[in-house]
Amino acid sequence: MGIRTGRQYLDKLNAMTPHVVIDGEVVSEKIAEHPAFRNVARSYAKLFDMQHDPAHQEALTYPSPSTGDLVNASFLVPRTVEDLQRRRRAISTWAEFSNGFLGRSGDYMNSSLTALSTAQKWFAQADPKFGENIRNYYEWARENDVLATHTLIPPQVNRSVSGSEQMGGQLTAHIVEEREDGIVVSGARMLATIAPIADELLVFPSTVLRGTPEDAPYSFAFAIPNDVPGLRYLCRTSLYNGGSTHDEPLASRYEEMDAVAIFDNVFVPSERIFMLGNPQLCNAFYTETGAGALMTHQVVTRTIAKSEFFLGLASELADSIGIDGFQHIQEDIAELIIDVEIGKALVRASEADAQLNEAGMMLPKWSTLNAARNWYPKIAQRFPQIIRKFSASGLMALPGEADVNSEAKADIDTYLQGKTLTGPERVRLFKLAFDASISGFSGRQSLYEYFFFGDPVRMAGALVNTYDREPVRARVREFLNRQE
Repeated sequence: MGIRTGRQYLDKLNAMTPHVVIDGEVVSEKIAEHPAFRNVARSYAKLFDMQHDPAHQEALTYPSPSTGDLVNASFLVPRTVEDLQRRRRAISTWAEFSNGFLGRSGDYMNSSLTALSTAQKWFAQADPKFGENIRNYYEWARENDVLATHTLIPPQVNRSVSGSEQMGGQLTAHIVEEREDGIVVSGARMLATIAPIADELLVFPSTVLRGTPEDAPYSFAFAIPNDVPGLRYLCRTSLYNGGSTHDEPLASRYEEMDAVAIFDNVFVPSERIFMLGNPQLCNAFYTETGAGALMTHQVVTRTIAKSEFFLGLASELADSIGIDGFQHIQEDIAELIIDVEIGKALVRASEADAQLNEAGMMLPKWSTLNAARNWYPKIAQRFPQIIRKFSASGLMALPGEADVNSEAKADIDTYLQGKTLTGPERVRLFKLAFDASISGFSGRQSLYEYFFFGDPVRMAGALVNTYDREPVRARVREFLNRQE
C-alpha cells in the first residue's frame, strides 16, 4: 500500500470504534467529525497529503525495501550520515508546515519503531520472538503508513511509592493474566497525546522501574489498535473554543488532545508483544536500542521549526508597531536568533559525530542530543514571554473576526492600524500572538514542551550521571600538577 492520502486516513479514523470520553460524552464513531478532534485530524490529513505533493514527495518518502512502494522517510533505517540528513529533511518538511506545533506527528513514533526494528539481538536477551515481533510490526506500520502514539507513565496519584504499591498494585497498567496466545492488561497509563485520532497505541515501558521482581507485571511493551475492546480514553477538555482560523489560528489547527489510557482487561495477542517482564531490559528500552536517539533527533528537528516560528512572529510584531529599533527589543530578538542557531548547530553536530551501533544503524551522537533535550524545554518558556512583552496591551484590546466584518471596521481601520499594517491586518497578527502566548492552547504548549521528556530535574541528573566527564577532569588534574 505505501503512503496514504489524507482522505484514506480520515476514512479509516471514522471507521474505527474507540471508546473516548470527553466532557461527559462518549464518542465511539466518526471520531474525525467530532468538534474536539475534527480540525486537528484534518491537519494530520494534510501531512499525509503532503507525501503525494510533487513539491514535497522527494523529501518525505523513499521506496520500500520490500515492495518498492513509496513509504514515509521516517521509516528509513539510517546506515550513513547522509541517511540521517535525509531523515531530517523529511522531519523538517512536516515540522515547518505545522511550525513545530504538532508534537506527535507520525515521524516521532516512526523513528522509535525504526530503531527498535534493528535491535533483534538486544530483544533476544529476553526472547528472540520479541525481536521478530517488533520487526514484523515495524514493516506492517511502514507499509500501511500507520499513525501511532504512545503512553508511558503511571497515573499521577502517589509518586512517593512505586506503581506496584499504588492501590495494591491495581492502579497502574499491569499484566493480570498470561496466556499462550497473549496477555491481559488492566489499569491506567498517561499521557496518550493524540490518542483519539491515532490508528495505534504503543504501550512502551516506563523507564522508572526499580528492576525488582515486583515490577515484572508492569514491565512490557506492546501495540494495540486504537479501538481494541476494553480500551478507554479519558480526555481533557479541548483548548479549542470553536473560533475561526482568524480568531484561534493555532488552536483551530493544532490542538492535540491528551488522554489517560484505561485498560479494562485488554487482550494483547502474542504477535504484538515486544517485551514481557524483564524490568532491567525495560529500563534500557530506549538507550540500548537506539530508539531514544532517533526519537530525540526528530524532536530537536521539530523544535527548531518552532523556534523559527517564534523568531518570525516576534519580528513581525516588532515591525508592525515600530518597536524594532529599540535596543531592549533587539536584545530579545537576538535571543531568539541565538536559540534558532544553537538548535541547528546541535542537530548538525549530532549528525557529524554520528556512529554505527552494533546493529549497523547510524545513530546521531547521543550526548549532543541529550544536551539539546535538556536545554530546549527551559529556553522555550521564554518564547511566549517575549511575545507578550512585544504585544503588551495589544493582546488585551483585541476585537475578533466578527468585529472586523461589522460596522466597527471603520474604527478598527483608524485606531488599530499599525506602522506597517492596516487595522484588520494588525488584528489578525495579534490574534496569532495571543494564541501563541496567552491562550489556553499556548499554556498547554509551554507545559508540553517543558515536560516533554519528563521531569527536567531528573533529566539533569541523568545527564550528569551518564556524561563522561573524566577527560575534562583529567585535564584539570594535569594542570594542577604542572611544575612550570
